[in-house]
Amino acid sequence: MDNAGLLGKITDHQRPDTVASRLRQRRYEFFRNLATSVQRPLKILDVGGTQTIWERIGFADQHDIHITILNIVPVPVDHSNMTAVVGSACSMSQFQDRQFDIVFSNSVIEHVGGDREVRSMANEIRRVGKSYYVQTPNRYFPVEPHFVFPMFQFLPIRVRAALVHAFPLGWFPRIPDRKEAEAVVRSINLLSKSQVRSLFPDAETAEERLFGMTKSIQAYSFSSGAINPSAQA
Repeated sequence: MDNAGLLGKITDHQRPDTVASRLRQRRYEFFRNLATSVQRPLKILDVGGTQTIWERIGFADQHDIHITILNIVPVPVDHSNMTAVVGSACSMSQFQDRQFDIVFSNSVIEHVGGDREVRSMANEIRRVGKSYYVQTPNRYFPVEPHFVFPMFQFLPIRVRAALVHAFPLGWFPRIPDRKEAEAVVRSINLLSKSQVRSLFPDAETAEERLFGMTKSIQAYSFSSGAINPSAQA
């Protein structure tokens, strides 16, 4: 990603001095506060994440927390309390109902496919977790977060594919092959707040706001059966 310019200074979460990094850190703090309400030891499933997230949250190498990280390809883990597994977010048949105390997913559900795949992922998260936390970018924020291009998500597919074919945009280098460019564009389907509420009807929602607009949506549900009594005192 080209970090020059105003948009780069706002949106690059890999740089600690950007607005995006500060928002992401607040998000992690919000989740950490939710997780303190759940009795330990904790079993957490991270759908589509990496160990870096858990280092930033502060859960790496915690003896009373075990984190399983699920991805469609292997990812490296080198912390004592983490395990990486391969599988699909849309069909987690290897896991039992309510197997995990918390299911966590950060900026993943918009990448799994169309409406059917998105619904399947949401249903699986609700099935395997006693509690869950899901974050996704807001479709109606004016700057698309992956291509970092104003109103990109509302352009016709062919126009988006042509732009990605012609220019490096956001997190993507220029894609010389037109079919590949279209496939990349089609692989990201941003969700609205109403869609998130429909997918997670038992959840509460919180909004991350930037310049007075909703940048991303957080859906979370923490089961009363998993609540730590000391956290309620």
